[in-house]
Amino acid sequence: MRILLVEDDALLGDGVRQGLKLEGYAVDWLRDGAQADAALQSESYELLLLDLGLPRLSGLELLKALRIRGQTLPVLILTARDAVADRVQGLDAGADDYLVKPFDLDELAARVRALLRRPAAQAGSQLVHGDLVLDPATHTLSRAGQPVNLSAREYQLLHTLLSKAGRVLSREQLESALYGWDEEVESNAVEVHIHHLRKKLGTELIRTVRGAGYVIDRA
Repeated sequence: MRILLVEDDALLGDGVRQGLKLEGYAVDWLRDGAQADAALQSESYELLLLDLGLPRLSGLELLKALRIRGQTLPVLILTARDAVADRVQGLDAGADDYLVKPFDLDELAARVRALLRRPAAQAGSQLVHGDLVLDPATHTLSRAGQPVNLSAREYQLLHTLLSKAGRVLSREQLESALYGWDEEVESNAVEVHIHHLRKKLGTELIRTVRGAGYVIDRA
């Protein structure tokens, strides 16, 4: 899953990015509100982590512009402003959650998981395919009731394919879901992760569509 982090504090931004990358998320990090606004109009993200005190375009201005355009991706505000009035203002502008600095990375990761579950809430948060059950709440996978150990990248790749079951996804689309702008991506990285998933889950689950990409067929 791809997340946009907008934070002008270099130390905090790098810490959040590294922490979420360890959870398996692809994180793009920008320090400028205007740049972030342009990125949100040209790229696809599942979540926005937004500081309020940004250069050129404030976090609140960016949030209002996002909602005026009709973009519905979840937004989690990260800010040192802890007054009730500030929280109310952020939530009224269209934020989905509000976390006051300083915060614990484990709490941030939990809030990220909660927000990313929301679009699937009506259908149930778990992704089920045959005897496979992938649970975004715990970042776990089970098969016939038995846990299956996956790396963070393997989990995110499987989540992407399962959440779009029946759709063929190109290597470029999968790379975009797995890696941020600043990460070096080996030319065969997606193929390697798919090879590992096939070893753990069988060769029939992920189908290669020659010249197009990969797909998990609907169960």
